[in-house]
Amino acid sequence: MVPAIHRPAQVVVDLGAIKHNVTAEMQHLPQGTQMWAVVKANGYGHGAVQVAKTALAAGATGLCVAVLDEAIQLRNADITVPILVLGIAPAKEAALASSFDISLTAGSLAWLQAADQVLHAAGKQLKIHLGIDSGMGRIGFSEDEEFVAANHLLEDNKHFFVEGMFTHFSTADSSDDVYFNYQVKRFKHMQNLLTIKPKYIHLDNTAASIFGKDVKTDLVRFGIGIYGLNPSANPASPSLPAEIDLKPALSLVSELSFVKQIHPGYGVGYGATYQADSDQWIGTVPVGYADGWQRSLQGFKVKIGDTYCPIVGRICMDQFMVRLPKEMPVGTKVELISADPTAPNNIKAVADKVGTIHYEITCLLSDRLPRVYHA
Repeated sequence: MVPAIHRPAQVVVDLGAIKHNVTAEMQHLPQGTQMWAVVKANGYGHGAVQVAKTALAAGATGLCVAVLDEAIQLRNADITVPILVLGIAPAKEAALASSFDISLTAGSLAWLQAADQVLHAAGKQLKIHLGIDSGMGRIGFSEDEEFVAANHLLEDNKHFFVEGMFTHFSTADSSDDVYFNYQVKRFKHMQNLLTIKPKYIHLDNTAASIFGKDVKTDLVRFGIGIYGLNPSANPASPSLPAEIDLKPALSLVSELSFVKQIHPGYGVGYGATYQADSDQWIGTVPVGYADGWQRSLQGFKVKIGDTYCPIVGRICMDQFMVRLPKEMPVGTKVELISADPTAPNNIKAVADKVGTIHYEITCLLSDRLPRVYHA
């Protein structure tokens, strides 16, 4: 989508909050442990390049993304630090990744064999991180026999540089450590099968780091914490206390684009799901589900000026309507999402209303919403 720069609606990102969160994590880490900033999905909706540069300036030493194109975007922005693609890129793209000095995840023997042929034909070497499925059930090696065979393929293989070995925790954001400890045990078993020596052994994500999980790791893949959000935030339940201070970085703002009075019996929105029972003032906000403002937010209260007003009627693709306490002028400021974690319209409150997690809310904010950055 083209950014709608001529519409009064934008995602505001506080880079000072990003810096604060990265600095807090760096001070929290054991001495010698690196932090790689996870900026996949356009920096969880905050803007990958801007977040990456801010995180690196604050002490991060590497970056993680989900797909190869995200890594190439960072390289094209003149970012030269190590970049790891956490997902499985097609083996046929191994030479392309190598040409950009991008590290790929290797999760199976078949992938390594296919990539080996591509690299041989291109005369290139690729940095890889061995992905271990220790219990996430998603990607990575999980069977001893296959992993031993992969290890054998990599021994003295000039087409690969084994930069790392990692796993991803399924329940690091839970106070129950039973399954977490099971995953640690499985990972260590796979690590003991390895005869080659990766540069980095990394297990910790944000949750494992800030919730006091005692795991030795060469680097932490710091993701949702960069953006000041607690990784244990689940719908309508309290979050676990973090060991570092997190400051949310994102807010979503707009303005009233239209204001009118309606009378008893007037409907609002598709299906006329809201009908006035009295004379009422209705304001229109030029943001809709095409921007990631989901239809299920009907009834949620957004801040209009200094007043929290309910969304009435179904949210449209490009607009939604609110019931105002009185006539208010066109151009009155609207705050859909507040960066203040104590505000009624904070990001967790939005997620709770939808019945999801704040990760999803920020990632769904579409590119039609311009990103504006404050230091």
